[in-house]
Amino acid sequence: MSELRMVAELMAISARTAPKTAGQDFVVTKIIEGDDLKKLAEKMFEFGERTGKGNFDRDGANVRDSDALLLIGLKDAKPPGINCGACGFDKCLKPNTHEGEFKGPQCAYRLLDMGIALGSAVKTASLLNVDNRIMYRAGAVAREVGLIDADVVMGIPLSATGKSIYFDR
Repeated sequence: MSELRMVAELMAISARTAPKTAGQDFVVTKIIEGDDLKKLAEKMFEFGERTGKGNFDRDGANVRDSDALLLIGLKDAKPPGINCGACGFDKCLKPNTHEGEFKGPQCAYRLLDMGIALGSAVKTASLLNVDNRIMYRAGAVAREVGLIDADVVMGIPLSATGKSIYFDR
C-alpha cells in the first residue's frame, strides 16, 4: 500500500466519523488512484472542452499529477424534516428532482454534513503534511463517468512533493 493510499484511507475514516445531522449518515467516499485517476484527469480535460467551462484543464492537470484522490459525496440524502427553510422552501424539499452536474436540490443540513466531512478529511491530510485541495470539478466529472455513485461529489487530490502542486497554479 502506498503512503498516500493510507492517508486517503485515514481521510475517509475522518469523513465517516464526522458529525452528521440527527445522526443520519448519507456521506459516501471512494479512493481513486492508478489508471482510474489518469482516466479522471483525461475526462476532466474533455468535460471542460465539451462544456466550455473554465479551469477543468487546470484542475485536470493537478489530478493527473496527484498520487491519489478521495471522493466525498452524498447519496440519497433525505431531509431531517425540521422545515427550517434554509433551502428556500417552507417545508422540507423533495431532494434529487433535478439532474445536472449534480442531483438536486439538496437539503442545506445534508450539504453542511458533507462540508463537515470534507473539512474533517482535509484536516487529517494536513495533520499528516500531505498537500490537498477540495475540487468541485473533480467531483462533478467523477460522478459523470461513474467513478462513484453519489448525487453531489467533491474530490480531494493528494500529493507529497517539495512544493504543493495545488497552489500558485
